[in-house]
Formats: sequence, C-alpha cells, structure tokens
Amino acid sequence: MNRNDLCWCGSGRKYKKCHLAYDERLDAMKFDFFKGQVRPPKKIIKNEADIEGIRKAGVLNDAALDLAASMVEAGRDTASIDDAVRKLIEGNGGIPACLNYEGYPKSTCISLNDVVCHGIPSRTTILKEGDILNIDITTILDGYYADASRMFMVGKVSPEAERLVQVAKECMLIGIEAVKPWGYVGDIGAAVNAHARANGCSVVTELGGHGVGKDFHEDPYIPHVGEKGTGMLLVPGMVFTVEPMINAGRYKVTVDKKDGWTVRTKDHSLSAQWEKTILVTETGVEVLSS
Repeated sequence: MNRNDLCWCGSGRKYKKCHLAYDERLDAMKFDFFKGQVRPPKKIIKNEADIEGIRKAGVLNDAALDLAASMVEAGRDTASIDDAVRKLIEGNGGIPACLNYEGYPKSTCISLNDVVCHGIPSRTTILKEGDILNIDITTILDGYYADASRMFMVGKVSPEAERLVQVAKECMLIGIEAVKPWGYVGDIGAAVNAHARANGCSVVTELGGHGVGKDFHEDPYIPHVGEKGTGMLLVPGMVFTVEPMINAGRYKVTVDKKDGWTVRTKDHSLSAQWEKTILVTETGVEVLSS
C-alpha cells in the first residue's frame, strides 16, 4: 500500500496518517511460534466510526441491563425480565442479538445458581430469596454489537454465594487490567486464573470471551486460563469481551441435552460471571459496554 492511499482500516484517511506507523511496528516484531504468538488480522481492527457505533450500541445495552437490574426480586419470573428488555431494545431502534441466534429462543440469557451461562428465560423459572443470577445481554444498533453481563443477588444469599459473586467480579476487573496495547491475549487468562485459584475457585475453560463489534462473535477468542506472553497480540483498535466464568467447585461443565443451550457446572456448584466489552487503546483500555 502506498503512503497516500486510503488506509486499509476504512477510516477514509491517508495511510501515512493512519496505520502506517502501526504496520511498521508490527513488521519489526518477531513472533514466537511456540508460544502461539500471532499478529491480529486487519479485519478485526476497528476504525473511529466503528468504535463510535459500538459505543452507541453499548449505551443502549447498558440501559437494558439497568432495566433488568430494577426487576430482579423474589417472586419474579425470568421471562418477564426478558420481555421488558426486548421491548426496551426494540423500542429504541435496536435488535436483541440473542433472539433466534442459532435457534436461541429468547432475547437475553438469565443463568441462576449452578447455571454457568445460556440460561433460557422462562415463565416457570421464578427468582427466590438466596438465588444468584447472571443476566447477559447483547444489543445490535445500526449494525454494531455490544455485549455485557452482570451478576445479581436476590435478597439475603449465603456467604459462599456472596463471596463467589465478588471473586468473579474481581477476576473480570483483573483480566481487564491485564490488557495492555502490544501485550498478548494469554496475559488475560494468566491474571484471571491466578486470582481465581488464590481464592479457592476454578475458571471454566470450555467457554471464553470473544471479539465483538461488527458481528456477534469475532476473533480473537479470549480464554480465561492462559500463560502470559502467549496467543494473539493485543493492539489498539481491537474490541472484545472479558467475561470469566468462575465456579465455586470444579471447572467442568455440562450442556443440557433437552434444550441444547443451558450450561451447568458438572458438580452442581455455584457459578458466577461478569462481562464487559472493551476497546484496546494506545494507552490502555476503554469500556464500551458494562
């Protein structure tokens, strides 16, 4: 590409004033094949217009999470939360990304107690005192995606449950803190797993975070167990989720054979998860949806 050509990122700026210095830095780097170090594909690097689109989707997604939060109470069925979230998103020009995604029947994932993720909202699933639950929402707005989830506690919960919710949140925050421009994906998992193990918990290995923005699931895959300095290079313009799933017991999970979606801990121990969509910047990270 010539210096005066329009940049490959689609920004509309000349290459020399956009990603030339970025490409030169990448070209000068040496990657360790044995550590799985790879450069990110150009197609996942977001330009300023993309980032603004994802940011706007994040505002609506966060509003949906706020609405869901206001409805969490004993005696509430989870389908009513799902219905309200769908109405809010669609009423503001958005699309619930989960609805009909690969056959998923609802607009949100609401996962209680030993359900790790992909819990399907239902009129017969009634929240009760002592439950912990994750509500996971992804919103499409003007073609851009934002994804986040939060944990909730219904009334007074057990000390074990409250501690797990807190440790899971700390794991997510520590994972985000590990994201540095020109670091590696493995840095995230190394930080998350160390904190979980130090607190007597385990990290689910069969599921992880993912790139997001122009599609629901993009590269890179973000494992929450890893080795520092391994995996894909993290560079400015990458957008992905950090969403460790933390179990009070062992890390193994099972998928419900009847619905094909609901993921539970194999040992029926409690599970908790928090998730944010983040942007890698020149100096660190920016949260786009929380």
